Amino acid sequence: MSQRTETRPTDPDAEYCVIVPTIREWECVREYVANAREHDFDTDRLHFVLVTEDFCDTAAMREMLAELGVSGRVFDGEAREAWFADRGLGAYDHLVPAASHAQTSFGLLYLWAEGYEFGVFLDDDTRPHEETDFFGTHARNLAAGGELPAYASDEQWVNVLGQEVDDHGLYPRGYPYSAMDEERTETTVDVERGSVVASQGLWTNVPDLDAVRILMDGDLQGQAETRTTADDYGEDFLAARGNYLTVCSMNLAFRREIVPAFYQFPMDDNPWDVGRFDDIWSGLLLKRAADLLDRRIYNGDPLCRHDKAPRSTFGDLTNEVPGLELNEHVWEVIDDAEPETIPTDTTAAYRAVAGAVADALADGSFDDWENGEFLNYCGEYLRDWLDCLAALDGADGRPVTARDATAAATDD
Repeated sequence: MSQRTETRPTDPDAEYCVIVPTIREWECVREYVANAREHDFDTDRLHFVLVTEDFCDTAAMREMLAELGVSGRVFDGEAREAWFADRGLGAYDHLVPAASHAQTSFGLLYLWAEGYEFGVFLDDDTRPHEETDFFGTHARNLAAGGELPAYASDEQWVNVLGQEVDDHGLYPRGYPYSAMDEERTETTVDVERGSVVASQGLWTNVPDLDAVRILMDGDLQGQAETRTTADDYGEDFLAARGNYLTVCSMNLAFRREIVPAFYQFPMDDNPWDVGRFDDIWSGLLLKRAADLLDRRIYNGDPLCRHDKAPRSTFGDLTNEVPGLELNEHVWEVIDDAEPETIPTDTTAAYRAVAGAVADALADGSFDDWENGEFLNYCGEYLRDWLDCLAALDGADGRPVTARDATAAATDD
């Protein structure tokens, strides 16, 4: 059964690569598969990639996928190293940091190499709401068009928890402290169908807060005393052009095209011990690219239930403090970065925007900020990310995959 699970990636029918970083609660996959079947979302459209560690029970993970009858692969550290080596990409394996949530970048490389059209990020401490068609809602969001509400503020930042902020006072992890107490405005924009490139589902139960805000909320267990419910969210919305937002990877669907501009920045395993901003900073780069390329990020449904396990708030604070000052400014560096030209080819356009940001980070001087050299480090890693994607590409600019070979054999 495990062998069957490992060979199904060549199945050309799957569209969505579902990436789950996990070391504890991989059984979450069962509930997401059950939700898909309950709402008649064809699970043959899903391929699961579990990104884990060498000390985890990878055999049990494979058995679970086989029992569920879904396509999937399991990659611990040794398997990831082999994946890079098998493709002659050993020089790029540093892009995926050890023991870090930023290992989701490996899932992006896998998606790119295997030719999936869509990706989904899921954290293993989340669960779908039973009454909601989780994957179907994400699919509809990515296909959305017509008039949609868009939020903006005088601080150029949109609080994704802001619809009831007057009641709960919450700001999500990664929201700059200097941008708080913003004045929000709402407009309606006409969105071209196909221009939504990411669908960010939000969260009930434990909100995604940073450690400082969790401490201010009176919680020492890494969670929050204030909890969210579906009533804390109103209509789905966009962040207006020129405005930034926090993008959390615990519940996110996206189009393949964004991968060059969606590197999960190298956290935790770095000389400055900066952590916890991988998806936040990747979201900033994505938003800059989306604005320049006339694309949109959709926010709201499908909600997931976030059951964050208790842990030391001070442990999270230790990981976040080295990057807190940088987080106040990195969005400004990204906002100023602009390519000299933007190609008409979609993939090349995302590469161009990401390349401009990489150059701004790698070549800039950030001595005035605590651990400013880390931004130069991130810029070099982003350059390597683009080089790695280029190395994966075939002669026509698109990866030649096992899925292509299977499809060709079927056509014959």
